[in-house]
Amino acid sequence: MRGGKNITLFLSSLPVPKTNRYLRKRNGQVFKPPRVSLWEIRAVWELKNQYSGKPLNKPLKVEVFFFLPDKRKRDIDNMLKTLWDILEKARIIENDNLIFETRTVKVSQNSEAGTVIRIYPYKNRKKIVEELYKELLNFKKQLEET
Repeated sequence: MRGGKNITLFLSSLPVPKTNRYLRKRNGQVFKPPRVSLWEIRAVWELKNQYSGKPLNKPLKVEVFFFLPDKRKRDIDNMLKTLWDILEKARIIENDNLIFETRTVKVSQNSEAGTVIRIYPYKNRKKIVEELYKELLNFKKQLEET
């Protein structure tokens, strides 16, 4: 993304949500189920084969398209948490706190599962943000008055 270029990355599968999938042994040690660990290894390998630059270290906008192979219910937030961790592990981004804007789309009823990630430099929309902030302050003021 040097010079303001965008990056498009592909994963051959959907992220395996880690939330609530950790198990504890009797000694209290936390471990990941093999399904999660194997997905992470594969995803890091796929990403590293597509991006070999330095980790991105400036504010980012990220668009994610999850291509769903069936009608099973999936939570976007759990898949995104896993995806952000993998982008860090693969050294695509320095830290997921650099993601300032996201757009996520679930595309259903495809025969093949997969994930497309588009990364852009973040452009602060100062005017819109200022207007929304004023509206937020007005809302809070109205709440205090009631």
